[in-house]
Amino acid sequence: MPDMGTYVVRRRARIDADPARVLALIEDLRAWREWSPWEGLDADLERSYTEPTRGPGAAYAWSGNRRAGRGSMEITSSDPEHVHLTLTFERPFRSSSEVAFTVQPDGTGADVEWAMTGERSGLWGLLGRLVPMDALLGRDFEKGLRRLAEVAEA
Repeated sequence: MPDMGTYVVRRRARIDADPARVLALIEDLRAWREWSPWEGLDADLERSYTEPTRGPGAAYAWSGNRRAGRGSMEITSSDPEHVHLTLTFERPFRSSSEVAFTVQPDGTGADVEWAMTGERSGLWGLLGRLVPMDALLGRDFEKGLRRLAEVAEA
């Protein structure tokens, strides 16, 4: 099936917390349970983590019900203002995306951007023609950034 193009989903938020605290919540994959917009999709979600659980090389895999699906993510790089991950889904569809968080110090807080890019192809590409990725994931990113702010600001 032909390539259906590249997608980008991007959201930003101001978080009134120390940028290092915000970055630590993103860079520690176990901390995602506190703020991820997808927590709660499956009460019986199976999770596994590699060591280390934070920083480059840290990886997390999950397997759950139809809503949660199955996949993994790995932190590929990080520095004081960025965290980059590779996100791979196996179910309900196969896909691979690059995820980037940028945490820019701004006064007493941080401006945070969450971006995801990937390719739409095959069946997923056809769905993407009908429903843009931004429409599918934008609200989740907004919810995740609100939760991240709540946790970081607490």
